[in-house]
Order: sequence, then C-alpha cells, then structure tokens
Amino acid sequence: MSFTPVQSDDVAIATIRTLAADVVAKANSGHPGAPMGMAPAAHVLFSRFVNANPKNSKWFNRDRFVLSNGCALQYVLLHLLGYKLSMDDLKAFRQLDSLTPGHPEAGHTDGVEVTTGPLGQGFGNGVGLAMAQAHLAATFNKDGFELIKNYTYVFCGDGCLMEGVASEAASLAGHLQLGNLIVVYDDNHISIDGDTNVAFTENVDQRFMSYGWQVLVVENGDTDLASIHNAIAAAKQEKNKPTIIRLKTTIGYGSKQQGTHGVHGSPLKADDIQALKTKFGLPADQSFYVPQATYDAYAEVAKRGAALEAEWNSLLTAYGQKYPKEHAELVRRIAGGLPENWQQSLPVYKPSDSAVASRKLSEIVLTAITPALPELFGGSADLTGSNLTKVKGTTDFQPPSTGLGSYAGTYIRFGVREHGMGAIANGIAAYGGIIPFVATFLNFVSYAAGATRLSALSGHQVIWVATHDSIGLGEDGPTHQPIETAIHLRATPNLAFWRPADGNETSAAYYSAITSKKTPSVLSLSRQNLPNLEGSTIEKALKGGYVVHEEQSEDLTIVSAGSEVSIAIEAAAKLKAEGIKTRVVSLPCWHTFDQQSEEYRLSVLRSGAPILSLEALSTAGWQKYSHEQYGLPGWGASGPYQKVYEKFGITGSNIASVGKKVVNFYKQKGGPVVSPLVKAF
Repeated sequence: MSFTPVQSDDVAIATIRTLAADVVAKANSGHPGAPMGMAPAAHVLFSRFVNANPKNSKWFNRDRFVLSNGCALQYVLLHLLGYKLSMDDLKAFRQLDSLTPGHPEAGHTDGVEVTTGPLGQGFGNGVGLAMAQAHLAATFNKDGFELIKNYTYVFCGDGCLMEGVASEAASLAGHLQLGNLIVVYDDNHISIDGDTNVAFTENVDQRFMSYGWQVLVVENGDTDLASIHNAIAAAKQEKNKPTIIRLKTTIGYGSKQQGTHGVHGSPLKADDIQALKTKFGLPADQSFYVPQATYDAYAEVAKRGAALEAEWNSLLTAYGQKYPKEHAELVRRIAGGLPENWQQSLPVYKPSDSAVASRKLSEIVLTAITPALPELFGGSADLTGSNLTKVKGTTDFQPPSTGLGSYAGTYIRFGVREHGMGAIANGIAAYGGIIPFVATFLNFVSYAAGATRLSALSGHQVIWVATHDSIGLGEDGPTHQPIETAIHLRATPNLAFWRPADGNETSAAYYSAITSKKTPSVLSLSRQNLPNLEGSTIEKALKGGYVVHEEQSEDLTIVSAGSEVSIAIEAAAKLKAEGIKTRVVSLPCWHTFDQQSEEYRLSVLRSGAPILSLEALSTAGWQKYSHEQYGLPGWGASGPYQKVYEKFGITGSNIASVGKKVVNFYKQKGGPVVSPLVKAF
C-alpha cells in the first residue's frame, strides 16, 4: 500500500515529541532524545501497520512491538493508543509503584511485551518472538486458516547494536530467514559518551547483509514520512529475510540541543520545552498537552485493532469446526494449561537402579515427556551431544529451504551463542503457547547472566539445562568448573536453581520447571554417574529439601545437594559405625525449599545438633542453612574427577572426619544448638 498523508500526522508526531519531553522533565530523569527523534517512525508504524487491540493487550495474533531504547516513547504510545495508562501514570514516570517505572517491565505496564532495560536484550527478545511465531504458524496454520501471522517490530539504537548479545541474536535470525522480523535502527550517531565516532564506526549495513538480512535505509527519518512508510512496507514484502531499516534521525529533534549527546540522557530545560512546543504549534504554557485530533487519530487505530481481533475470533471458531483436534490444542496452549496427566510420564527410580549421570537422567526425562508436551521448544548452544537435549525423532527448527528441518520442528540449533540464546528464549516465552528450554554447560550460563536475570525479573518460564555442573568435570579443569556460578543463580530472586542428586530429584526438577509458569529454572546436572538414593521420591524432592536419611536424637546433620548427597550418606554411615548418629538432608532447590512452611523447614533442618553443609562448589550462601560449611576454598583442578574430589577432601572418609570435629566442637561449646533457620524477625 502507498503512503497517504493525513492532517493529523504532523500534530500527532508533535504530540509524541513534546509529551516525551514533558514526561522526562517531570521525572527530572530519563532519555528525551531518542523518543523525539523516533516519533515519526513510531507514528507511521502504529498508525499504518501495527495490528493490536488496546482493549485486549493479550490478543494472540497481535503484532509484537519491542522498544530497546527510549522508554518514554513506549509509555506515550501506550497512553495515546488507549492502553491502561492514564495521564496521571505518565506524570508519575519513575515514581514508586506507578505504572511507569524507569524502564518498561512486562507484567507491570499493560501493553509492554518484554522487559528490555539493558541494551541489546530487546533485540534478542525480538528474535525469540519472531521464532515463536514462525514455529506456531507452521504447527497450526492450515489452508484458508492463517491464524498466526503477526509481525515483530523492534526499535533499537546504536547502544543495542554495540552489545554482543544483539550480534549473536542477529546472526541466528539471519540464518533462520525470519521474514516476520523488522528492526528499525535509530541511526542518530549519539551515545552517552558523545558522537559514536569515538567507538562505533563499523559499517552496519554490510554487517547485517553478511548476516543474511535485508537492509533498507531512510535518509531523512525526521520528516520524510513517506520513505519511512515505504521502507516498512518493503520489509513486510520480504518473506525470507529479516529486515533492518537504518533510519537516520536527529536526536532530540526540534530542541535547542538537537543532534548532541546533551539531549540523550538528561531532561530538557523548561525554556527549551516551551520553545519546542511553540515550534510545533502546541501551547507553550501547557504541560502534558494532547490535542483532541491526536486522541481521535489513535482511537481509530484502536478501532482497527478491535475489528481485526473480532475477525480473528470468527476465523478461530471456523477453524475449530474443521480442525477440532488442532483447535483444542491451540486454545490449550494459548491459555497456558498443561495436558492432562502429562506428569505420569515422568520416570521414577528405586535404589537398585543403575547409577547414571544426571545429564543422562535429564535426557531420559525429556525423552519421556516430549510426546506428552508438544509445547516444549528448545535446544543447545552447540553442545547437543554433551547436554543430551535432542530427543530421538524430533525435527530441527530450520528454514525449509535449507533441507535441515522445518519451522514446525521443535529442536533449535542455537550455535555458540549463550547470551543470545538466553535473550531469545525470553522472547519465545513472552510470545505464549510455548515452554522454551535452552542448554549449555553450567559455567557458560554465566555468559548469559544478563538474559537469565531478566528471565527472573520478568517472570519468563525459561528452562536451562545446565550440564557439567561442578569439579566433577575433572579433566576440563578450573576454566570449566563452575565453582561460583551456583551461588550467583541461587541469589537471583525468582529463579529456581535445581541441583538434583538422583533420578527422582531430576524428575522433580523438571516437574517444578514445567509447572512454574512465572519462574525460570536452571537444572544443574552432573557429568559423573550418581547412585539412586534410598528415601528419595519425586514428592519429597518437590519441597526443595527433605530428609533423605533420618536418625533420631542425632549428633549431626549433613545438608548437601547434587552429586555430593551420596557422599554425605557415605560419611553418615561411617560416622554411625563410630557411634555418631548423623542425619542427611538433600536440598536440591533453595528457592523451592524457602517457600515451604516454617514448620516444615524447621523439621528438615531442626535444632538440637550442629548442621554441616557439603558441596563441591563455593560455600557462599550455605550459612543460611548450616552452622559449618565444607566446600571449595577457591578454583578447582584438572585431573580425573575422582582424584579431584580426593584433592579437595570431598570423600566419605574425609567428610566423616570433618563431621566428627564439628560434633566435638559443639559439645565442647556447650548449650543448645539452634537451627540457623530460626531468626529474630
């Protein structure tokens, strides 16, 4: 379609620019420059292209919009379009408990798809949203029933493209030929340090062409609405490549500081805002002024979205009449429900079963549950053979033209792109209808820390299969042994870090991860074989911690996790032979255990005897659950894993010796031993 200008265009763009300036000025903090420069592109996109219904922000076939920079712009757009964001909310920008936090957050402000504060994350999220659309379209669309056909639009800036996470995601998007992804790059040549010529002089066009993207350029993004429109229209016509539109803009357009870094991250002064409003024909003496013509124009956009949703609902009903099975499955997945009795496929183990590495136990779980959970969609960062995440018989998610798979495939080859993988998974989770899983070595989850943190902050259900989780890597040495990674992840709010000790605990970890709709999970899995424990069950492990070996009137409790629980049990047997009664507690998930009742937690880690923690990782954090801690004082070592464990004293014999010293110390100390869980407040 061609661009037809209307009278309301200029006033709407002026409104966006001045409203963004007012919002940031009222808060005395923020970024007015990018919203002012990107106002024309935002207006053209939303008035001519975006299909969304502000009255139902979760309509499944809506276009997704991701703003990686210029947060004030997103709030202004949401208000004008009629989302649940009042003028009072705009005036409360960056105020405590308002609907307009400093950076938009998914689940906090209606209409915000993903939380993108750190630069580059939104770019990766956009790739994930596009992948989810391509996959679900290939899975459910039929001739005459194109139910899932939305686009993902991303606004980004120079900072986003400097971040490595965006490069990882862009490279994969090009390989995957995601024609449903359109990125508008705000090429204003300004970052916080000044002109980008101080640090960012690469040829972005050539870079993205080498990734396999279509590259379009708009020379005048400040006023040439027709060129902006035509570029977006051309992007939508390209079905086999993602598109980046390099939009040359003037940061802070219209202000006295336009084109300088002074308008990037600081509010405009009052006289500058007044002059800006006068220049654009708006009342200089009124703050937060929105002409009725602007409200009317965006009300028409909202009406269009509501009509499109009504048409889609009718199509969905007709789809159900012709394809009842597929319809039921799609509706279930949109609602986020799980198939009935899926959990019955989880493997259950008894102590006589063979010792198996928990990464292999994970593969056994995935093999068992994948037929029952078609919404599982994920893969590995080039470690498939080590992570054991590829279920036999599954098809790769690939462009059909490659001959490597199809978009209906459920296994993703992420390549060596851990951070991009994490950001992409957040976008997949945000799309809906899919439970994404990603995999690498636990050590390299650290590479994706930014994305993992945003999973937890945003409540994205992303499952990390993190194998090779300790000094049990042995020969790989300290560079690969994640001594400190566990406490980093355990310290992250709303993140479930599971370190299962055997088969039943591995099944429990998956059950928890799949049913925790608002919490990401990291499954920390061993390379070495682990025995199946006497006393472990899925039900017990689902409490996050439980007594795996009980003794009454005990002298000592050893609390442990993962591959060290069996060593703790061995130590307890040696101590009992010497007359020292020792309980053993398995604590596979601190996050889950902490959610249990105080009564339960104190029954597991009870008062009366000292508690010793044991883990082949850093001891940091174990003080919360134990009086004394045994673990790694520093980095690991290279060698066969049994020798490495011996070097650091993590053997049944040495832990028994340590336990004996702990018991003697507390006997000499005298007085009652109170559980570390007992707090004053």
